[in-house]
Amino acid sequence: MKRFLSALFSLIVLVVLGVTIYFNQRFCMHQIDKVQGMYYVFKGDHAYKNLKLAKAIKFYNKGLNLYPAHYSAWYNLGNIYVVYEDYYSALYAYSQAFKYNPKMMTARMNYGVIAAEKLGNFDSALEQYNKIIKTKRKIINIPYVFKNGLSTKENKAIAYYNIGVTYRYKSIYSNDNWELQRKYLSKAIDAYKKSLKISPKRYDTLYNLGVAYQIAGRYNEAGECYCKAIELKPMSYEAHYNLAVLLRGMHYYKEAYEEIDKAATLITALGQNSAAEIYLSVIMNDITVSLYQDKSYQKYLATILEEEKKKVQQHSKSNKKTKKSPDDEHTDEIDYSGNLIDGKVVVTEEMDNAIIKNFGKCPSMSLFIDNDDD
Repeated sequence: MKRFLSALFSLIVLVVLGVTIYFNQRFCMHQIDKVQGMYYVFKGDHAYKNLKLAKAIKFYNKGLNLYPAHYSAWYNLGNIYVVYEDYYSALYAYSQAFKYNPKMMTARMNYGVIAAEKLGNFDSALEQYNKIIKTKRKIINIPYVFKNGLSTKENKAIAYYNIGVTYRYKSIYSNDNWELQRKYLSKAIDAYKKSLKISPKRYDTLYNLGVAYQIAGRYNEAGECYCKAIELKPMSYEAHYNLAVLLRGMHYYKEAYEEIDKAATLITALGQNSAAEIYLSVIMNDITVSLYQDKSYQKYLATILEEEKKKVQQHSKSNKKTKKSPDDEHTDEIDYSGNLIDGKVVVTEEMDNAIIKNFGKCPSMSLFIDNDDD
């Protein structure tokens, strides 16, 4: 009797299961496809991790044909298409990723960057950046476990920065329409400033804001931005170079020469851009000529020479009184806290720090602040 009841129960379960499957065939087939799709996506993830990109594309496409809602697979597929420079396929993949997960900010961000910078589709890029800014995400903060507040803020800061870059592109491609250029430059400046409110210590944002100000003819604000960028990344030549060009245009030749000299030193140290070195030497030569033709600098030089002459005379008198030999005059002191061993300079950590500190100084900041006060 016990066996009979057990067999009867098993039969009933099978009948119910069969009836359920019969009346829910679409749902059941979907679940089977989903399982198979997940399997192929798993294989795609493995190939992607091992940089076997062609295999990854094959597996992801198989998986997504069976289970198209897997947004992470779409996102990875988009990244692979970017590597292959198949930008239209990349945009489609990213759009599918945020179609199935509207709050996937990285997919929207990548879509915007590719649309604007690779395909010139500026309006589509701006649409996605604005959606990132408007998307509200629940802030989760579990101490020592998980916190997404910072990433949400950073995403908005980056989105504003990218909006600024996109409007800069739009201003460049405005076909000499100055009114449109001014309009887009103004929007770019506004976006960069909003980005800096969220994330104030971003070199790229400060540098690009300086560029936008410089093009717009707002030179004092441009100079302040370049100086702040230099303080953040002293060993990046771009801000030094742009600041030199700006100072030359404002007829501050001495300060311009100091900055172009730093830019030239940094590019030479990198040894990766000979074209930039040649161009910098032309600019440096131009600044040097302007510098020596400048009357105020000629007076400055005359003053320096007079001071040096007095020092030599005083030094000569002092030697005569104390009767010091030339050997007594020798010292082993060196700037930048370097060590002098057997007549050779030995680079130390203190010397490195001193050089970085020197490159991070921006003496011309006072020029821009003083002019703003006026």
